[in-house]
Amino acid sequence: MTAKLDPFAAAPAQMKSWMGTSLAVAASLEPSLVSLVEVRASQINGCANCINMHTADAREKGETEQRLYLLSAWRDAPCYTDRERAALGWTDALTRLSEGDALDGARAALNDHFSKAEQVRLTLMINVINGWNRLAVGFGLWVDPAAAKAAAKAFA
Repeated sequence: MTAKLDPFAAAPAQMKSWMGTSLAVAASLEPSLVSLVEVRASQINGCANCINMHTADAREKGETEQRLYLLSAWRDAPCYTDRERAALGWTDALTRLSEGDALDGARAALNDHFSKAEQVRLTLMINVINGWNRLAVGFGLWVDPAAAKAAAKAFA
């Protein structure tokens, strides 16, 4: 895939700010949860770039192949904690906001497993990955995971 537009070259100041926000939000939650949210939202959005990048990153952080493979069927897979299930349900509901009213059930599970501050941080994380998905899909981006890490360090 050839990028149709490089947002980092086109709007470097805004992309630096976006990258900083993304990193700060991701750092506010446990890394394993961030990885699951990043991959799950990217699956829903059909973002090959982000699925590739975030599964590689998740493996480096110790995530198992089984949990990554089963993520698209998380409701039926026994390998996720109740807290992770609540986060994944919230991710699904917010990422598919226009598809129906799954918010009430997802919010109830969220209230059971996350403090109010954590709920806000998780919601921000879901917004961040959905934003990256839209940038990557919209502009046809394909970034090697190692290059993405280098860019994140440079923009941090």
